[in-house]
Amino acid sequence: MSNLNKEEKEILRSIEKGEWKSVPNLKEKIAYYQKVARATMRKNKTINFRISSLDLDGIRQRAFEEGIPYQTLISSIIHKYVIGAFVERVR
Repeated sequence: MSNLNKEEKEILRSIEKGEWKSVPNLKEKIAYYQKVARATMRKNKTINFRISSLDLDGIRQRAFEEGIPYQTLISSIIHKYVIGAFVERVR
């Protein structure tokens, strides 16, 4: 247990205390969420749009900081907006 980080140790303690419960119909749940993940991640449409070079530079910079391609960041932003998970940050 000494090679575990703090979060891993907390999880292990929680499991040992019996705080974790098995999910009913586990195989069916896994299959369902795999199907949802595949459908969510499938990119089957192409769009073209124009944005300012400043905005594109900003998106590329943010994507670089996140370690992902800028097209992936744009797709993620759109997806989060569509599902209502996009959180606007007040400056």
